Amino acid sequence: MKLVTYVLNPTAPCDEGRAGVLLNSLVLDLAALGRLAAGSLSAGSEEPLPSTVLALLQQGAAAWERLRAAFALASQREPRWLQSQEGLAYPLEQVHLRPPIPTPPTIRDFFAFEAHVRNARARSGLEVPPQWYQIPVFYFSNTSALYGHDEAIPYPRHSQALDYELEMAAVIGRKGQDIAAEEAADYIAGYMIMNDWSARDLQLQEMAVQLGPAKGKDFATSFGPCLVTPDELQPYRRGSGAHERFDLPMRARVNGLLLTEANFQEIHYTFPQMIERASQHVRLRPGDILGSGTCGGGCLLELGQERHRWLVAGDVVELEIAGLGLLRNTIAAPPPDRAAHQSP
Repeated sequence: MKLVTYVLNPTAPCDEGRAGVLLNSLVLDLAALGRLAAGSLSAGSEEPLPSTVLALLQQGAAAWERLRAAFALASQREPRWLQSQEGLAYPLEQVHLRPPIPTPPTIRDFFAFEAHVRNARARSGLEVPPQWYQIPVFYFSNTSALYGHDEAIPYPRHSQALDYELEMAAVIGRKGQDIAAEEAADYIAGYMIMNDWSARDLQLQEMAVQLGPAKGKDFATSFGPCLVTPDELQPYRRGSGAHERFDLPMRARVNGLLLTEANFQEIHYTFPQMIERASQHVRLRPGDILGSGTCGGGCLLELGQERHRWLVAGDVVELEIAGLGLLRNTIAAPPPDRAAHQSP
């Protein structure tokens, strides 16, 4: 299945959206779908399915079984009938997508593609440190600046070097601690495209003091367009257990120009290995997000200014991964500097 978080009115304040599941070109509201399966679409009736993707993950296996049964029931109906039921189905082109999980408990972004590490460090005349081959490393990102498909990304005001990063993300589906890599794939609820937007000048300034990245990263991260469950990716699966990978072509375009071509199976550390590392001595929870890190050639830093300038307002960035869809964002002008307009 492909799960989304959607809103009907993108200008509504504080609307983090509702959970939906894709049925061809329709978005089926999860809670309404649950009421349909229970025999009543009345808004006052009990909702056997939650209204957010995070709540679905938190409710666990029983909620997933109810969803599968309800989805199977809806799949037997004609699209016109589904749209005739109030609050149940909306054409995909008429809704606005938010990140599939707008409020994840944590975001850990790893550094798992050797080609990216090698290419990025070579730009500074450095080699891959031997420690990188010993452990999968990550940093914690900001859970409060997340964007979905087709949402505008505000340009970070103090930067002149905005970059995209083509990544894949895994979402934890059940809690666990000290998870062995051989068993870790069973903890993944689904996958989605991730764009770890980066202000390279701010990042360079921070990491010169051997701390960070922080402000060079935390202004925006995009996820979407949907959360794809593992069964959807079985045709692409290569290996198993700790060595599970997926043969997924990855592409990035800026204003229609193809800049990145890679494949997810080129990753050095697998998601099961990342989960093992992340869960050491700590508890992972449903909704926690793990980013793969940038694929080889998956950012402008690697490609160099001779290939493409840094991003500017008005640029359209499209990230595409086979099986996961396409995540598109437009760069917006930076917001006003409030501090500069404050009275002394």
